[in-house]
Amino acid sequence: MDIICFSHLRWNFVYQRPQHLFRRFAKHSRVFFVEEPVFDADQPFLDNTLSTEGVWVIVPHLQPDTLAGEVPAQQQKLLQDLFNYFTINRYIFWYYTPMALPIGKLFSPELVIYDCMDELSAFRNAPAELKQREAELFARANLVFTGGHSLYEAKKDKHPDVHAFPSSIDKKHFAKARSFFIDPADQFSIPHPRIGFFGVIDERMDIALLDKVADMRPDWHFVILGPVVKIDPATLPAHDNIHYPGGK
Repeated sequence: MDIICFSHLRWNFVYQRPQHLFRRFAKHSRVFFVEEPVFDADQPFLDNTLSTEGVWVIVPHLQPDTLAGEVPAQQQKLLQDLFNYFTINRYIFWYYTPMALPIGKLFSPELVIYDCMDELSAFRNAPAELKQREAELFARANLVFTGGHSLYEAKKDKHPDVHAFPSSIDKKHFAKARSFFIDPADQFSIPHPRIGFFGVIDERMDIALLDKVADMRPDWHFVILGPVVKIDPATLPAHDNIHYPGGK
């Protein structure tokens, strides 16, 4: 069966849980990774791109003046065009965001999976209707995964088939670091000892803690790798021993 994934994350953003899973799924099935719409088009259309991992990345482009109430219907039509173009008949719906639920209401997947990798309602600027949509998704889903044990405890009573599916690491990938003996150019001049962070830098990071520890241990150098999103970069602590090389 084909797999249709609805995600609040962009495929070419940070390489994380969806990318790790769906590049594997793409070895066995056709995979369509449907992103949230971009409002930049004269007329609605879908941008279909086959990634290097073999995943079809689907980006809806809508008109900038599209009313919020019209967005789901336009996405439904574009999704139906996608189904017709690729002759999609038997398929699974895999949700990362409950906000995409209205898009798929007119379709008949053979299986609906909700991979709850984060508590999205706790994120900054979360949509007011997100909790209601999640309740609807629980009612429709056949299977639910959670991205950690605390999420499992929070969701286990909301659905009869919930499984803790914690995120982990790609051991083979990170083991490559053992073979590097020359620092990257942007870290070559940073003294040791170093403490590293790799991930998205957003409102979930304890910035006050980083600021305090860097002030208490000026001989420790903190290398904070990753894109800054949803927070003002100017609010990040600035010390000589904190380094922000950006996304890698």
